[in-house]
Amino acid sequence: MSFKKFKAHRIFDGEKMLPEETVLITDASGNIEALVPENEAGDDVQTFEGIILPGLINCHCHLELSHLKNVIPPHTGLINFLCSVVTKRDFPREEILEKMAAAENEMYENGIVAVGDIGNTADTLSTKKKSKIWWQNFTEVLSFTDAEADKNFTHYQSVAEELKKGLSECSLQHRTSLVPHAPYSISPKTFEYINAATKGKVISIHNQEHPAENVLYETGGGDYLKLFKIFGLEKSPFPVTGKSSIRSVLPYFNNGQTIFLVHNTCMTEDEVVWANDYAAQNKLQLVYCICINANLYIENKVPPIDMFLRQNCRVVLGTDSYSSNWQLSIVKEMQEVHQHFPQIPLEEILSFATGNGAAALKKEKTFGHFRQHTKPGIVCVKKDLSAAEKLI
Repeated sequence: MSFKKFKAHRIFDGEKMLPEETVLITDASGNIEALVPENEAGDDVQTFEGIILPGLINCHCHLELSHLKNVIPPHTGLINFLCSVVTKRDFPREEILEKMAAAENEMYENGIVAVGDIGNTADTLSTKKKSKIWWQNFTEVLSFTDAEADKNFTHYQSVAEELKKGLSECSLQHRTSLVPHAPYSISPKTFEYINAATKGKVISIHNQEHPAENVLYETGGGDYLKLFKIFGLEKSPFPVTGKSSIRSVLPYFNNGQTIFLVHNTCMTEDEVVWANDYAAQNKLQLVYCICINANLYIENKVPPIDMFLRQNCRVVLGTDSYSSNWQLSIVKEMQEVHQHFPQIPLEEILSFATGNGAAALKKEKTFGHFRQHTKPGIVCVKKDLSAAEKLI
C-alpha cells in the first residue's frame, strides 16, 4: 500500500495542537493511517508552511443565492438587505445554476468538506448531485400567518422531498430537514408543524441579527414592518409577547432537536443563559453559529463571541451567502474572528471550523478530526489564517 506523509509548522487534530515534528500519514485516497513523530515516519515526508488541520466545516450557507454576489452593496443594514434579497433574487435559471456550481467549487477548493446549506427551493439539486462536499440541507420554511400555514408547510415539505429523492443515490448520504427561517417569518401554527416534523433532527433558525427582531415581539412594531409590506402585510402578524424574540420562539421547540442559532449579533448574556437553561430542561442542543463576515457586510457589527464562550456555548462558523459576503471561505471567517477577538486562543478558533462543526452536524465520526480509518479531508492554513490549501 502506498502512503502519503504530511508535516507542517504544527498539526491541529480537530481539538488540539499536536507536538511539533508530528507527521500525519494517510493512504493514497486520504484515509487516516497514523500520527507519528517525524523520526518514526520514514522517507518521503511532504513539508508545508502553516498549520495542517482536518477539512473545514461550513455550518451556514445559502448556496442558492450565489448569483447575488456583488448585487447588494455592503452596510445597507439588515432590513434593507432583506428587502433587497426578496426583490432582487430572480435571475435567469441558467445563470443561477452556473453561479451555484462556481460557488460549490470555490468551497471545495478552499478545503470545505461539509456544509449546512439553507434553501427555499430545490435549485441546488443538480450541483449537489455532483458535489464532493457533504450537505446538510436545511429546507427553509417561510409562513407569516396561521391562515397560510397548511399551504406553505405542504409546499416546503415537497421541496424537502425533492431534495431527499434527488440525492438518495449519492454515496455521501446527504441529509435534509425542514427548518424555520427566522422569528420574523414563521407563524405560531407553522412553528408547531416544524417542531412536530423535526424530532431529534438538526435544524437552524436565524436569530437576533437586528434589534428590531426583539421590538417586533415586545411591541408589535419596529423596522420589520417595512419587510412585511413587501408581502402585503400592513401590520405584524405575530403575537406580541412583551419578550425578546428568542424567549418568544424557542419554547415552540421541545422535540429533542439540535438547533443552530445563526448570527446572534444582538443576543445578550441574560438571553444566552436563559436559552441554554431552556435547552437543558427540554433536552435540546443549542449551537451558536457565527458568520462574522456577513455581519460585517450587512451591519458592520460583530457578534459577542467571547460572551458565548464564557457561557460554555458550542460555537461553529458559517459563511452565509454570496449576497452578504465577499467570499465563501471558512479560513477568512476564522481570520476575522481572530482579528476581532485576539484573546480567544487560536486552537479554539480552529476547533470552531473543524471538531465543533462536525459534532454540531452529527458528523463527528466522519469529519472534523484526524482519527484512524476516517477520511475527514486535509487542509493546510497559513499561520495568519489568510489562506487555505486543500491537500486531500
